[in-house]
Amino acid sequence: MIVGNEKLNIIGFAGSLRKASYNKFLLNACLELLPEEMNIEIFDLDGIPPFNQDFESDPPERVKVFKEKIRLSDGVLVATPEYNYSIPGVLKNAIDWASRPYGDNVFFGKPAAIIGASIGMLGTARAQYHLRQVFVCLNVYVLNQPEVMVPLAEKKFDKNGRLVDDSTRERLKDLLSTFSEWVSKFKV
Repeated sequence: MIVGNEKLNIIGFAGSLRKASYNKFLLNACLELLPEEMNIEIFDLDGIPPFNQDFESDPPERVKVFKEKIRLSDGVLVATPEYNYSIPGVLKNAIDWASRPYGDNVFFGKPAAIIGASIGMLGTARAQYHLRQVFVCLNVYVLNQPEVMVPLAEKKFDKNGRLVDDSTRERLKDLLSTFSEWVSKFKV
């Protein structure tokens, strides 16, 4: 759904710093499959330093850029790996920076969707649920369904990082279409 003539502007980021991250590949697949009324800008979390509350009121430049991109977006798309049954530290760190200091939570009231790919059998299920818990605290409105949890990711992408599994592509396309409708409900 297009609101007026404007496309929905989504910021997407993966909770991984690895260059050949399956979650970065998953975000790239979103660029191929997104509905015509949506734009996704992918932001790389590389360069965001460890959170230090001493600097939350005047964060490093990379954090300022990240916060501004979230602030100006219509919605947030997060691709999370799963490490030790939870979200990666790099992802939690970026979220901490973007939601601080108190009163400057750029996630507040934003619609969001969560996706994830893993070499494990559960395809980031536990990490996605933990991320949902974090987003409750930040007043983020996460799309509940459809869910995209990609198990055995090494079998779903080719050697160039392209998502080649048709079933996963269809589920991702469905999520993006539903997410477009979800974000449109929040657009003023």
